[in-house]
Amino acid sequence: MSSLLRGALVQLRVVHALALRETRTRFGAHRLGYLWALLEPLLWIGTFWGFFAIAHRQAPDGMDVVPFLATGIIPYSMAMQTAEKGSQAINGNKALLFYPHVHTLDLILARGALEVATLTVVLLVITGGWALFTEGFVLDDALRVATGLGLAGLFGMALGLVLCAAGVMTNSVDRIRGPLFRPLFWISGLFFTANAIPTRVREIMLYNPILHCVEMVRDGWFPTYHARYADPGYVVLWIVGLAFVGLTLERKVRSKVQLT
Repeated sequence: MSSLLRGALVQLRVVHALALRETRTRFGAHRLGYLWALLEPLLWIGTFWGFFAIAHRQAPDGMDVVPFLATGIIPYSMAMQTAEKGSQAINGNKALLFYPHVHTLDLILARGALEVATLTVVLLVITGGWALFTEGFVLDDALRVATGLGLAGLFGMALGLVLCAAGVMTNSVDRIRGPLFRPLFWISGLFFTANAIPTRVREIMLYNPILHCVEMVRDGWFPTYHARYADPGYVVLWIVGLAFVGLTLERKVRSKVQLT
């Protein structure tokens, strides 16, 4: 038991060191640095807030438009950006795999943890700034919000592991990743709620696990909204399934990575 604990502590230190390295690589090389992590979602939210204003459209169920958009865009970005960064973990850090304590899973966990932490802070900054502007802030269920964000991050890590291992086997993964991810932007509930769409359309869209994560975040954030169709168990099944496939593929390509 003590040896397992020591091994876990070593791997935690490895993941922490890799996350610090990734932070400096991503944000230290640019003039805007950490500020860009905030500016990019702000540009998205500002753009779509402008569309809502031009169309004279209000957020559903008494929600403010900016928090409504933020609680959709941030969980979606958490899943997709974590998957994208994880899919490039080997190509971007292949030299680190020569160290005996560094494994592919450590690289993906480090990148995923950085994305989850960064986007969580971004969500709090955006909604906190809006609360100061409107002089009002209500968070209905922080645990529900944390569950939705955590599941979005874990889903992204599991998907990133699958794409990362499959990318070692074939270069076609990089070509299909974009066309695979783009439709999810429109069907993940960024601009609508599952409660508000027709039944037949909803039954199809609920196959998308990211929509469940977005619904959970909004359910926990807004007292006026109840996500009747959000199912955390369904997202967990996706995470477990993708993790199983990803770990199997990673085991299969490990020798190929070591040779290169």
